[in-house]
Amino acid sequence: MGRKNKSINRPIAPDARYNSVVITKFILRMMLDGKKATATRIIYDAMDELKAKTDKDPLEIFMKALDNVKPMVEVKSRRVGGATYQVPIEIRESRREALAMRWVIGAARSKSGHGMGERLASELLDAYNNTGTAYKKKEDTHKMAEANKAFAHYRW
Repeated sequence: MGRKNKSINRPIAPDARYNSVVITKFILRMMLDGKKATATRIIYDAMDELKAKTDKDPLEIFMKALDNVKPMVEVKSRRVGGATYQVPIEIRESRREALAMRWVIGAARSKSGHGMGERLASELLDAYNNTGTAYKKKEDTHKMAEANKAFAHYRW
């Protein structure tokens, strides 16, 4: 943690197609090696795929999927004496969103076969329906926090 002035959060411009800042953040997290155009194309392909599969608004599905994957609590390691405890802490909104995006992207990348657009659409649809790898990751995180809630008094 720096001792100087706190860094400012620069405003993020909304994306071109859906006029959503969240989609822009997702594109930036999805990007590899500075290839923003490729990441944008993949995400828009996934949104088109969602539209074709469900006949619902893809932005609505996307937002609901992210909400379903956002964790409420996580565990952090804390050394007390000679022991290390996993202490459950609540997460601020910006980190919840970042973790959800990271988990969805990671789950989509780990799937095999098909193009990235299809894999991402599939994972978003799974998250929308409260299933899939990213949702399971959230559930595991919550279970871990629940199992260690006895150490909540070590919170700092």
